[in-house]
Amino acid sequence: MRRRHLPLLAAATALGLGRPALAQNGWPSRTVRIVVTFPPGGSSDIVARVLSDLWSQRLPQRVVVDNRPGAGGTLGAGHVATQPADGYTLLLSNTAPIVTSPPIYPNAGYDPVRSFTHIAYLGATPLVIMVNPRRVPASVTDLAALIAWAKAEAAPPAYGSSGAGSVHHIFGEQLMARTGVQLTHVPYRGSSPMLADLLGAAIPIGFDTLPQNIENIRSGRLRAIAVTSPQRQSMAPEVPTTADAGFAGLVAENWLGLSGPTGLPAPIVAKLHAEVEAALAMAAVKQRWEELGIAVRPMSQPDFAAYVAEEVRVVGGAVKALGITAQ
Repeated sequence: MRRRHLPLLAAATALGLGRPALAQNGWPSRTVRIVVTFPPGGSSDIVARVLSDLWSQRLPQRVVVDNRPGAGGTLGAGHVATQPADGYTLLLSNTAPIVTSPPIYPNAGYDPVRSFTHIAYLGATPLVIMVNPRRVPASVTDLAALIAWAKAEAAPPAYGSSGAGSVHHIFGEQLMARTGVQLTHVPYRGSSPMLADLLGAAIPIGFDTLPQNIENIRSGRLRAIAVTSPQRQSMAPEVPTTADAGFAGLVAENWLGLSGPTGLPAPIVAKLHAEVEAALAMAAVKQRWEELGIAVRPMSQPDFAAYVAEEVRVVGGAVKALGITAQ
């Protein structure tokens, strides 16, 4: 995984980002950890490793990734929420532990808004609905056909997600509520184990982010049914959207951000936000984000904090209304 990002390290050095520009007021004087709430291999993990590689070149101290999966991301997020607000433990925040999981895991031990300092927005990715060709007939090529097939099955077909409370899980619940189809949710501890079972035909359907599955889709090992974005994606323009199948408004995205414990000192917040902005402006990072299908829009730190609060209010409220419980 580390070797994959060596071109970014070279780009960082070439742009002068290798200097310890953030070493002010004694911070950082030791290793900085970025906690990822899912196992290695998923989009959150990849993004965190890009940042850790770049910042390990820029800072006088190492920045490492700490994977703490489980309970829809609440284990890792809960850990960060209890750490000192000193800038040494950060969270690769995303939709699951901040928005969709807290209503499902009410005893997670943190408040998604008040327990964190939400520092910077890193972007968002749409989901893709995929099926295993060995389990789903070749005639099923769009969402309407998938729903018709599932309704005709003797028992509700299984779909895999990266965990109870993940955006993939919530999308599955919204799909059932919108269309009346019945599916059986199979939660995993992250995307990687879910994809292993999907590729192995243990489950017929899976929901995940598009970019990390594009090679399996292109090779025919998986069949893409629809993307959950309002527009088709440039890396797979042949894959229809949910709206193309007649389900306008049935959209979902997984946003990514950088957060820390509540009370993080303002100078550290400002430095980290500026460093995220500098990284996102790099050509090499832009290319990597494009490969990952991550769409970015400018967002100040206060704007990001407000965005998170609104996501928690609207999307989190919708999740609570669905009455989903941890499995």
